[in-house]
Amino acid sequence: MEKQYSPTPLSRTDRSVLGQWWWTVDRVMLLLVLILSLFSVAMIATASPAVAERIGLSDYHFLVRHVFFLAIALGFVVGLSFLQPKQIIRVFSVFFILIVVAMVLVLIFGQEIKGAQRWLHVFGLSIQPSEFVKPSFAVIAAWLIAKQQDSMAMNANGEATFQGFNIAVLLYISLVALLLMQPDLGMTVVVTLIFAVQVFLAGLRFRYLAILGVVGAGGLGLAYLGLDHVRSRINRFLDPSSGDNEQVERSLESFRNGGLFGAGPGQGEEKLLLPDAHADFIFSVLAEEMGAVSAVLIVCLFTFILIRGIKRVMDSGDVFVILAVGGLLTMFGMQALVHMGSSVSLLPAKGMTLPFISYGGSALLSMSMAFGIILALTRSKNRPSIAKHGLRMKRRRSSDHEEMVQAE
Repeated sequence: MEKQYSPTPLSRTDRSVLGQWWWTVDRVMLLLVLILSLFSVAMIATASPAVAERIGLSDYHFLVRHVFFLAIALGFVVGLSFLQPKQIIRVFSVFFILIVVAMVLVLIFGQEIKGAQRWLHVFGLSIQPSEFVKPSFAVIAAWLIAKQQDSMAMNANGEATFQGFNIAVLLYISLVALLLMQPDLGMTVVVTLIFAVQVFLAGLRFRYLAILGVVGAGGLGLAYLGLDHVRSRINRFLDPSSGDNEQVERSLESFRNGGLFGAGPGQGEEKLLLPDAHADFIFSVLAEEMGAVSAVLIVCLFTFILIRGIKRVMDSGDVFVILAVGGLLTMFGMQALVHMGSSVSLLPAKGMTLPFISYGGSALLSMSMAFGIILALTRSKNRPSIAKHGLRMKRRRSSDHEEMVQAE
């Protein structure tokens, strides 16, 4: 009797959900996220005790919380990467509605911190709903624009029967209004760039992109005139002598102290004086303790993730996938750029976390959702079918068995 062939777990012939996921997901990007996450634990361990001591908390308060949120975040990265595009659209359509409701509740019941009302206090945790707007809006806007283009392709006249772009614009305007009421200019800029990149990738008329540019510039001008903290940050960036630049000076001093190879883990001094060394200035702590070489390696790592993500999505012919991943990669790259640019005074100081490295529950979970979606939408679709590969292997084994019988 012929021996029944059963594929080994995670082999190319494994047709289980886990087996198919393993051979289609981008394992390189997944590994890089794990490396960043492990690196973040080391950085939070060295940067957070001084911050915790200043505000009267136990030395490892932030580290314990970070490890807790990191475990959930990695669960999101892996879990969401199993989903199919239709499932992602359904899940994040509901999630988007919930987040918009939460943003409205923030304006009514929100907890004010550092002059901004952006947090809801739930079950002993401070949640920032606006962080979760970014990945959910990227998915919804991509779906609406892609659906409009599908309706144009199906119409003999080439006219859109579904006005998805107009709906996306209305959602964008509503989100911007909610964000500016908090106020949160940084998040507004990120959402605007996500939408602008999606409009560009969709090949829509250039005037739409120009209008977004004008709206963005106008909004920034109004924020400069109407919000004191925005005006103060921009003025201090353009003219350091116009105000207190202690944070930026401390950050730059970190780079000078670190030199090429750093002062050594735990040996940094400027982190003792930086108010948010574990979050908004984690890149500065890294530069002082690990040196410019390590800082450049981190920059290269983020750049490689972006390039690999772009390369993966270029292989897709699905408009929704291209727009969603393009928007999410913009979110990932923009946050990294703003954080690192602020640390070396190339950009005005803005409290924005470094993806997968800085402390921050809401920011970490939001970025993990974005990356889980990226991994899901860039899963390989063009490789030979696992089922067909398994059938070929089975036939080959059967043929070998017959040859052995004949030889006997």
